Amino acid sequence: MEGHVKTFNFAPGPTPVPDHITQKMTEPILSHRSSEFSELLNQISHDLKYVFQTQNDVLILTASGSGAMEAAVVNLLTPGDRVIAIRSGKFGGRWVELCEVYGMDTTVIDVEWGNAVDPAVVRDMLINQGPFKAVFATHSETSTGVLHDMDSLGQITHEMGCFLVVDAISGLGANDLKTDAWHIDIVISGSQKGLMIPPGLSFISMSKGAWEEVKSNSTPSYYLNLKRAQTSHDKGLTPYTPAVSLIMGLAKSLEDIKQIGLENIFQHHARLAKITRAGVTALGLPLFAKQPSNVLTSVTFPPEVDGNKLLKTIKTQCGVTIANGMEQYKGKICRIAHLGYHIEAFEMLIAISALEYGLSHSGFSFQPGVGVAEAQRVLLETASLTVD
Repeated sequence: MEGHVKTFNFAPGPTPVPDHITQKMTEPILSHRSSEFSELLNQISHDLKYVFQTQNDVLILTASGSGAMEAAVVNLLTPGDRVIAIRSGKFGGRWVELCEVYGMDTTVIDVEWGNAVDPAVVRDMLINQGPFKAVFATHSETSTGVLHDMDSLGQITHEMGCFLVVDAISGLGANDLKTDAWHIDIVISGSQKGLMIPPGLSFISMSKGAWEEVKSNSTPSYYLNLKRAQTSHDKGLTPYTPAVSLIMGLAKSLEDIKQIGLENIFQHHARLAKITRAGVTALGLPLFAKQPSNVLTSVTFPPEVDGNKLLKTIKTQCGVTIANGMEQYKGKICRIAHLGYHIEAFEMLIAISALEYGLSHSGFSFQPGVGVAEAQRVLLETASLTVD
């Protein structure tokens, strides 16, 4: 039956928005030039430092995560600067595109999809082909489900006197990311992933060294000008009209995160990932990511299974959305998201059950219920790891 009243979304963003956050965003809107808004923005700025694990300011932009990525490139660099961009999936490729659009001398490290970049390769390139001004990397590559080693990359770039710029759009709030301790110079993220509010806000933190570089940069920019954003931030304002309702929801989301605690949230996402992967592997399906992120589980379909058809079947007949693969892996893998601090463990049983339904309609041979049973076993086994 099509047109389900009840649907379930296991795509890696936008994540479902909790009801109490939605309600917060429906309250009477604040003037973005009022003292009340400035007080709210100051509280949010303080709380974002907690989530980013940094002592430096986190600037808020009314833009998608790609807007913050562009802001990082245009404010940090000057055309002709030599940079390294790590391309290990669709979104790592976005760094390459941005650097090339703005005229950077870009050296690309291509990593096979499903694998994480080897920090030693980055080190060797910095030593043998340097100097480079910046390295662009992806924390959690949403197109593949891979988690990259930002700690090691930060140590390497710090030793080599090179800026590390990290896309943490999907990974922030699901996988640990110690911005300051790991020597990450710029971290960007977005609102619609681990922070569990609708799309429309992006965030950018900068180390003191990166900020000094930005202040001396003469590359022209207007809406994404971080010097303007910082000047307004220091006054408790934004340079242009912000997405006020989203900011009101963000304040509530950050309040939730602080109350639960980052470590508990990381543990919660790890538990959801463990439950999901137990169910998938019990079905005899290989995991696609060699170093998996807690954001999502990427699953390789058997050659005889048409992944496009399977995902359409479970969406129309079960009301369950699971993300397809991207680019050359469309129809060959699927991506089951378990992203968001309000996602319940039992919801992953729904995802595995829907996957079983799709497999059964694709002619794949397996013992019905085996995936759900194994996922349920791990759910019960890890019940002590719940987030209150």
